[in-house]
Amino acid sequence: MTDSVLVDVLVLLAATLVVVASLRRLRLPPVLGFLVVGAALGPHALGWVEDTETTSTLAEFGIVFLLFTLGLEFSLPRMIAMRNEVFALGSAQVGLTAAAFGAISWWLGAPPEVAAVLGGAVAMSSTAIVIQQLTEQGELNRTHGRLSFGILLFQDLAFVPFLALAGVIGAAGADYSAADVLAAIAKGAAALAVVLAAGRWLLRPLFHEIAGSRTPELFTLAVLFVAMAAAWATHAVGLSLALGGFLAGMMLAETEYRYQVDAGIRPFRDILLGLFFVTVGMQLDPRLLGQQTLVVTGLLIGLLLLKAGVVTLVARRYAGSWFKSLRTGIVLSEGGEFGFALIALLLQNRLISQDLTQLLLAAITLSMVLSPFLIRHNKRLARYLLREKGPVETAMSRTEAATDALAHREHVILCGFGRVGQNVARVLESQGFEYLAMDLDPFRVRTAREAGEPVIYGDAADERVLAAVGLEHASAVVISFSDPDRALGIVKSIRRLNDKVPLLVRMADDTRLEQLHAAGATEVVPETLEAALMLVSHALLVLDVPLSRVVKTVGEIRRHRYSMLRSIFRREKADLIDESHDLREELHTVVLPPGAWSIDRPIAEVRARGAEVSFTAVRRGGIVGRDPDDTMQLRQGDVVVIYGTPEALEHAEAVLLAG
Repeated sequence: MTDSVLVDVLVLLAATLVVVASLRRLRLPPVLGFLVVGAALGPHALGWVEDTETTSTLAEFGIVFLLFTLGLEFSLPRMIAMRNEVFALGSAQVGLTAAAFGAISWWLGAPPEVAAVLGGAVAMSSTAIVIQQLTEQGELNRTHGRLSFGILLFQDLAFVPFLALAGVIGAAGADYSAADVLAAIAKGAAALAVVLAAGRWLLRPLFHEIAGSRTPELFTLAVLFVAMAAAWATHAVGLSLALGGFLAGMMLAETEYRYQVDAGIRPFRDILLGLFFVTVGMQLDPRLLGQQTLVVTGLLIGLLLLKAGVVTLVARRYAGSWFKSLRTGIVLSEGGEFGFALIALLLQNRLISQDLTQLLLAAITLSMVLSPFLIRHNKRLARYLLREKGPVETAMSRTEAATDALAHREHVILCGFGRVGQNVARVLESQGFEYLAMDLDPFRVRTAREAGEPVIYGDAADERVLAAVGLEHASAVVISFSDPDRALGIVKSIRRLNDKVPLLVRMADDTRLEQLHAAGATEVVPETLEAALMLVSHALLVLDVPLSRVVKTVGEIRRHRYSMLRSIFRREKADLIDESHDLREELHTVVLPPGAWSIDRPIAEVRARGAEVSFTAVRRGGIVGRDPDDTMQLRQGDVVVIYGTPEALEHAEAVLLAG
């Protein structure tokens, strides 16, 4: 028996590895790969793997960790700050969509409670896909992005009673009444209140003590204990394990340790989550789906149109135009992971027929496959459906125009906008020099552009990109990447286009110094040698060496390309580059939505509530104010740029957005 289970798991893992790797190259969701593996190897197709009690148990734990992770994404401060959008819009979307599809399910013969759960499953959208796609496109802070985020927050909240209802009616062999259903929903609501309170007053001090031990294994063990203990607690009172996992995630989301929690739980979650979707796929019969292609297509179109139509109608008042409300509807038209979890709970207890399950799962899966395309082209689709012509001027288009104008006048080009590149930019700006930066990190580029920085996404080694950023008009180029091969390629590309512009290169060490100079670098600055040089200069000053002599000595060392400092004895197996991550401070932008606590309050009052970060800039109406003083009052729509550790940034954002 044990050997059989082990063989089944190995076959599933091997097939999943191949399929998911292939889909990743095609930029398709890995969920699709898991479902394909389950459908292909399951009892309805090749029959290599049986749907046993062991795989079902593993899948149930997968649901727990899936919902635990989704609970970590829940943000109470954001929900309070966006309460109008969250409760008014979210309740209308979930209520109308669930009622419409629930009524159809009831008409087709499903019991009222089962129909209600099915309606809730269809009402849910994929938080992971929507947030990731909107973030990559820089649209999360636009009107349709903000409204979508508010509705997704309410879906997180509404999922609790649907999950509680599914847990009660899914109890095998149990008879339930309307009173039992109401009691389950009341228990879910009470559990939600207890969880939010526990996350604020109990778990934070507990994890503070555990984090103080600086033992990663203990931290991960504590996370697993909290997740499984919450799942056991909800199961013990007659609700589902999955509800406990979701509430545990919400508890930890209220602490500053949510990012480390997510990192620690990820290996367990990904494995079990994959097995969950594989077992869902094992319920699919490819032959039946092939015979019912028209029905699946009709369900898919109906699901997309129903959800997009409901969202468009309810969002019209808050969006200000049909165009923006339709964009919101297109973004939220797909199904989501919550829907899979609810349907899986019903399926495990034979509360819905296999045929209906397969058709519905297929439609939700296809909608999630199509969602990246729909979200990416939501503007174009909305214009086409509304027959609107011509782009309107937006903040993004104005930024693009300003960047293009900058490229056609004298400026400094920064290749890389990490910590070093940003420090160079600050000094250049303070001395009155304009700059234009390039980077390949989409998150960094987006946040920098939101703060008003002239940064574009582009490969600095691409000659077409260099021409577009105005290399012929550049007064200097600074390469801040520490990768020597990458820097060497950039130097060669620049010199093919412009052999006169001064070119400064940052290096972690001196291993490629001569090669970079030979390729055309004007100056190469090795970090380790410059650090030693600065220590030398300070030491000489402490020893009362005249300043003129110190300056002369430093200049001589640099002119001879650090030859004096490069004669060193290395320890055995020494690393050339310090790869520690002690310097963890970073910049972060926060957009103040309607209803945020900090609106019309001075920065000093925000600091008084415990925001231990630096306020480096405030962008208002396209104008950036650097280093605002504590008397500056914040306004709705401000983009506030703050600087600090991830924990301090998380707390400061909660203060800024709190209701």
